[in-house]
Amino acid sequence: MAMRSYPISAFALLFALPAQAQTAVPASLRQQVEAVLARAPAGTRFGVLVVDNAGREVLAINPDQRFMPASNTKLFTTALAFDVMARDPAAAIAGGTVLRLLDKGKGAPDVAIAGGGGVSLSTAPDCTARCLGSLADKLAAVTRKVGDVIGDDTAFVDQHWSPGMSWNNIQTDSGTAPSALIVDDNETLLTVTPAAPGLPPVVQLSPYFTLRNEAVTVAAGETRLAFERAVNSREVRLHGTIAASAPVWRDLMGIDSPAHYAAWALQQALQARGVKVSGKLRVIHRPVQLPGRPDMVAIPAGKTRIAFIEPPAPLAEEVATINKRSQNLHAEALLRRAGLAAAAQTIFPTGEPVQAGSLEAGLQALQAMLGRIGVARTSYDFADGSGMSSYNRVSPRATVALLRWGANQAWGGQWRASLPVGGLDGTLRRRFAGTPLAGKVFAKTGTLNATNALSGYLVAASGRELTFAFMANDVPGDSGAGAVIDAALATIAQAN
Repeated sequence: MAMRSYPISAFALLFALPAQAQTAVPASLRQQVEAVLARAPAGTRFGVLVVDNAGREVLAINPDQRFMPASNTKLFTTALAFDVMARDPAAAIAGGTVLRLLDKGKGAPDVAIAGGGGVSLSTAPDCTARCLGSLADKLAAVTRKVGDVIGDDTAFVDQHWSPGMSWNNIQTDSGTAPSALIVDDNETLLTVTPAAPGLPPVVQLSPYFTLRNEAVTVAAGETRLAFERAVNSREVRLHGTIAASAPVWRDLMGIDSPAHYAAWALQQALQARGVKVSGKLRVIHRPVQLPGRPDMVAIPAGKTRIAFIEPPAPLAEEVATINKRSQNLHAEALLRRAGLAAAAQTIFPTGEPVQAGSLEAGLQALQAMLGRIGVARTSYDFADGSGMSSYNRVSPRATVALLRWGANQAWGGQWRASLPVGGLDGTLRRRFAGTPLAGKVFAKTGTLNATNALSGYLVAASGRELTFAFMANDVPGDSGAGAVIDAALATIAQAN
């Protein structure tokens, strides 16, 4: 998720407390923090738990209430991936993308691109690693004609969105459809350049989409542009106004059928290399399994003549992408990969069996892990792996338990290194900058409608490390509570 910017410095907020909070009479830490929280928009509900390195409570405010965690959900997803894949090194290297040439016995061979959810291939002209073009180069070297171009994402069940996903996020890069096939992070750039007043602006958009340009360039004023795209539609409607003197406007759109987009992108790459495509674009999905029905998938016919493989990103690199950038699509793919690995290890809790490669398999594996580490089942409910679902709920106590447990695992150092660092990088690069906490907060951000969260580790003024989970729900309007959370953490750090 993109980080909000806050007009009021968190530390200015800290030192702008009411006079009674600055008297010579010492206040308890809870009183000091509650004075800071009182600066949040009225009606905001906070949950806080802070513990020291021995697990002793430093501060607790509603620690057992359940809150919408937003992208703090990614802490749970990435810990699960490390946990199950550490038991089976082969699982960590599964998930690559394979390009197969399928010999049908007569006519031009078909070509199929199959994903495993662990690689985002790039079509960028300046691509240097994990490039779709490099696979197309290899194929063009062995054949100059192919039949059908097939996108195969059957490694995962064909579930495009999780329950509780807001419809308005689906068309954006925040809500692009999860798939085992990932090209360009399953998103595409839309750019709008102003023209002369009264004329439509100039729009650049992938030819995969069709454009309905209803926007107008105006002589002056604010730029007010928006785009709309119906679910599973490739028509984009751009509307609104852009000032003639305005800079180029950019936004990212999500892709609803990643397997089809991957096949289309491969077709474009092959044709650019002089390979004739005589067939059509096809996709192969793994349908959601119905009760009592076998899990059947129509595998492409034909004998594999040759295959080229793009291996997945190392797990630590993938986790860093997810946590530093708060990358939703990669989190959803990793949850499904973790579910596949857990199914192979038969570490699911007892209950109804779930379909391999499904959202439910990943969530069951997460439940099993949390049960093993002693997190109460009543303290959480998850509906996705990224935090975009409004159905997710978790308590600060459950989050702190995960953070403390994860830090003590063999992979704990890599997991912690994946977290944004206050004032330095990721989604915390602008928060805590120039303050005593710069470089001393290692935490996952979370922002969703009426929700802010920040959970992780911080080094206090004394030098000791604290583990914390801070959640704000029901924040009125669009003001956000991030600055209040930062100021409260500053208070806690100063007192410890």
